[in-house]
Amino acid sequence: MALIKTTLLLGLLTGIFLGAGFLVAGFFGAVIALFFAFFLNFFSYWYSDKIVLKIYRAKQLKSKEIKEIVSKLAKKAKIPKPKLYSIETSIPNAFATGRNEKNSAVVVTKGLINNLDKEEIEGVLAHEFSHIKNHDILISTMAATIGGAISFLANIAWWSLFMGDSDRNSLMFIPLLILAPVGAMIVQLAISRTREYGADYSAGIITKNPTGLAKALKKIESFVKSNPVKGNAATSHLFIVNPFKADAISKLFSTHPSTEERIKRLEELSKNL
Repeated sequence: MALIKTTLLLGLLTGIFLGAGFLVAGFFGAVIALFFAFFLNFFSYWYSDKIVLKIYRAKQLKSKEIKEIVSKLAKKAKIPKPKLYSIETSIPNAFATGRNEKNSAVVVTKGLINNLDKEEIEGVLAHEFSHIKNHDILISTMAATIGGAISFLANIAWWSLFMGDSDRNSLMFIPLLILAPVGAMIVQLAISRTREYGADYSAGIITKNPTGLAKALKKIESFVKSNPVKGNAATSHLFIVNPFKADAISKLFSTHPSTEERIKRLEELSKNL
């Protein structure tokens, strides 16, 4: 069901791009914008693991206990064991990165190791393994490529309006120039939230213990609310729970569904297993 929803959302995003591109720049202009966005996002996708690991100064984790959990989960998920890293922060959290199953990495914080029990850590790692297995990084890159192309087209159109001769017909495109990027962003966020639900579900199936992940999410959410991270939230979508300080607007355009709803779904899954 999650795959079908993601496919439909990607189709909708593509439709927004094609419609906006044809009206703003014609077919040729839309294709140029798509290739330009694809080049930028492909570079980010291909080197995502190296870029993110460097940003957070991640170091290889040597915990024997965590490595044992990783080996067990990789076997259950039927994927190669990802590289394991840790970052120095007391706030429990984790994320996965890498362009495919053979080139992937899972990063956990020191806070996650120190504050979660084995059952909870297993649930979190299974969630990140699910992102790798479900190719969510590729899917998010596809969405970012199309969304970036729409923004690129909108910028061209705005410049053409203000730098060129604006007539009545061109001014009619102003609502489109505003609504198309906003619509694209909303669809991108919907895709991100869908993939989070999908990873939660897959994690519950892999571990056969959705309650472990539910308990972990509740604990991580509590830590994040008490000690939100200040900084650039551009990588917030990577983490299992958004660690950055969020205002009302940020919550409205969150890359993650509400933790309460995620816990509710995991508890329902637990009853059905």
